[in-house]
Amino acid sequence: MLIKLIMYGLLFWLAVWGYRQYQQPSTRVSVGMKAPAFSLPDAQGNLRQLSEWQGKWLVLYFYPKDDTPGCTREACQFRDDIQQIHALGAEVVGISVDTVASHAAFAQKHRLSFPLLADSNGQVADAYGALFNLVVFQAAKRMTFIVDPQGVVAESYSNVNPDGHSEAIIRDLKRLSAF
Repeated sequence: MLIKLIMYGLLFWLAVWGYRQYQQPSTRVSVGMKAPAFSLPDAQGNLRQLSEWQGKWLVLYFYPKDDTPGCTREACQFRDDIQQIHALGAEVVGISVDTVASHAAFAQKHRLSFPLLADSNGQVADAYGALFNLVVFQAAKRMTFIVDPQGVVAESYSNVNPDGHSEAIIRDLKRLSAF
């Protein structure tokens, strides 16, 4: 009985601590800072680097898990709004700690036309302050960064609500790029 009580107490403490860690806003990367460089595989296994998007606006969004309800809504809204985003001179890239195979299945299932990058060890999410790490479990926090054509973070969003997020991105891209 005592062991059960200790285990439940430990699980409760981990859940509270983890939720507090998840909800903390990022302080690592902020507006005006150079976006941390990365090199990650996409859903086809090709290495993609931040420098590929030099000279363009980049919507870099971190999300917790492929094919979950909130992540699917967010990805599909970006998919549906991609032409408007492209018209503003921007590209969209999604990053999570899921595997290349998971990204491939997610992208195919939902006809996603933008790259999903596999940050399997969480290093890139951590560099952006978007890693939720709870001892045996890690995921990317739902965060987004707009990176300007010079590679500087022009806008950041923490604790993103997936509903209507792409619309907010479009509004901000219009404002930032003076279209």
